[in-house]
Amino acid sequence: MATSYSESQIRQLLKQWLPAVNTAGCHFSVVEGLTGESWRIENENIRLLVRQQTPIKQALGVSRRREGRVLKRSGQGIGPRVLLQCNDCLIVEWLEGEKVSENVFSALNASGELAALTAQIHKRPLSGYRLNLQQQFSAYWSQIDRQRMTPAWLTWQHYFMQHKMPNPLMMAPLHMDIHLGNLVIQGDRLRLFDWEYAADGDIALELAALFRFNQFTLHEQRQFLRHYTQQGYADLARLDSQVQRWLPWVDYLMLMWFEVRWQQCRDPAFLRWGAALYQRFCLSSVLPNNQSIQQK
Repeated sequence: MATSYSESQIRQLLKQWLPAVNTAGCHFSVVEGLTGESWRIENENIRLLVRQQTPIKQALGVSRRREGRVLKRSGQGIGPRVLLQCNDCLIVEWLEGEKVSENVFSALNASGELAALTAQIHKRPLSGYRLNLQQQFSAYWSQIDRQRMTPAWLTWQHYFMQHKMPNPLMMAPLHMDIHLGNLVIQGDRLRLFDWEYAADGDIALELAALFRFNQFTLHEQRQFLRHYTQQGYADLARLDSQVQRWLPWVDYLMLMWFEVRWQQCRDPAFLRWGAALYQRFCLSSVLPNNQSIQQK
């Protein structure tokens, strides 16, 4: 059962399971974010992050059990260290470092450092949790207001639920939320946090998500792929084609996620972001009879 912890409950949890961590004098604060349901704990000697399995997170497909497993098996040295894992709570180290600005993020892509980090993740052992987009589409669909559904949207849902997903080029652990807000620079290396959507899947799905989430131009996409193929999957043409196959699936995942977040919080920003994706699908050809989606 998903639970939302209070500060006193977190203190009790730490006292019971991490007795070496003395929370006396610690400052507790809610971490800002799109769903903002994590606690930061800090004093002169402690920097911790408490990530809860709340009803909101559960509805979005987040599993702290999965997140902890992926971090332990695939994220060591890249993501935060796991200190405590329960069914409904995950406590990790707080990653200190320099925040990444838009200019720095662009520079990391141009230099190949972003591609190197992604390739490094993809070389780690599989976590054992396979990402199933169609299962996620079904879960999101059950939460959407039917009065907002259009005939076109019903067609898209049917397409993505019935159509076979691209056969993977290479299975690997995926982070699935790589963007500048989830990166910090520690000395000469990049660290990546917020692994709540991480799971095993096709490397090209990760790259399609990265390109869409960060609104990469074609030039930026080609920059990334050139660097990535020097350290990861080597066939540039085949990888690029596979990324293109995954782009509609990523677009639909984002559209559904924004709609569920709108249902949860009624923040109009999610409607605006979703509307842009809705329009993209309207300008695309979704034709079940020829089993193809052509991106405009």
